[in-house]
Amino acid sequence: MSSPSRLVEILRNKGALAPEWAPTVAAVDRARFVPDTFEVGDRTVSRSADEAEWRRMVYADLPLITQHNDGDATDGRVAFPTCATSMPSLMLAMAAIVRDGDAVLEIGTGTGYHSAWLAHRLGEDRITTIETDKALYDIARHNLRRAGFRPHTVCGDGLAGVPGRAPYDRTIATCTVRDIPYAWVAQSAQGGTILTPWGSSFHSYSFATLTVRDGRATGRFSGRPAFMWARQQRRSYGRIRDWYRGERGDLATTTIDPRILEEDHHARFAVGLRVRDAWPLLSPADDGSDEATYWLFDDARTSWATVEYVPGRDRYETEQHGPRRLWDEVAAAYRAWTDAGSPPRDRYGITVTADGQRVWLDDPPRS
Repeated sequence: MSSPSRLVEILRNKGALAPEWAPTVAAVDRARFVPDTFEVGDRTVSRSADEAEWRRMVYADLPLITQHNDGDATDGRVAFPTCATSMPSLMLAMAAIVRDGDAVLEIGTGTGYHSAWLAHRLGEDRITTIETDKALYDIARHNLRRAGFRPHTVCGDGLAGVPGRAPYDRTIATCTVRDIPYAWVAQSAQGGTILTPWGSSFHSYSFATLTVRDGRATGRFSGRPAFMWARQQRRSYGRIRDWYRGERGDLATTTIDPRILEEDHHARFAVGLRVRDAWPLLSPADDGSDEATYWLFDDARTSWATVEYVPGRDRYETEQHGPRRLWDEVAAAYRAWTDAGSPPRDRYGITVTADGQRVWLDDPPRS
């Protein structure tokens, strides 16, 4: 049967396991942080139904979803994930910022698995972890104690940090934010590092890694992570029918191929800097035509837009409904990006001060 040694083997084979983390991955049993039923990919895995399959998935390099809809019954709503034990190789990529002796603040305890890694490597007295969801906090605390770890655990607003334990050499968020709280900067040690998934409703697949000096944090974007949202800042979720109820919108055309905005993550990142509170959905036709409808939905649920992609054409029909013209906003943001020379994401950076956050291109602001 699968065991922690199998996970170590997988991570080594993938070149993801740094030597300094190997003892931790081997010693901290992921099975102690996983419920008897979870979701992986598009299926449910149950320990009672198939113990061998359950263990195989536990010790796989896969994210395991452990909660939907903040723990509430879906009642016909879209079931969106709200907690998971992350993909171990991704956890290791994030943990690469940690050094022996660091004091670490973790935002989002989740199942407690990552907290246990940190406690094993650095010592539990060096770890502070905060979880917003009381039910998850209780589960994680139980998991950690069962596994023999007692880091400092807090139930509260992760965006506020834990000032009583500051300063922190490393702050690691396991949830996506659209606005990096200045509290994390204020609670960081001089020269400290903040690592968080970051984005907007339009594009949330980036890490922001920032260095803190003299009360400000500056950094760059990398990676393509997919994390749950911080609950205070997350985007809307729903089905098409939650926005579109058969209304007719205003018709026009565009020369922008909407598939670019789905497939080019540099373009999507740049558009997401300007259109932060709306999100896209590419819906392929089911008749083998390769046609598709590109939908846009605003977080306030007041507006929608579509672009109809048809192969072989260079002009596409658009339709927009509601107080916002979502496609016009997206098209303007896309053209601004191409007019700037289509800069890749790694040319952008971010600075966080007491006055807020600012994203910049090429050179950070001097003040």
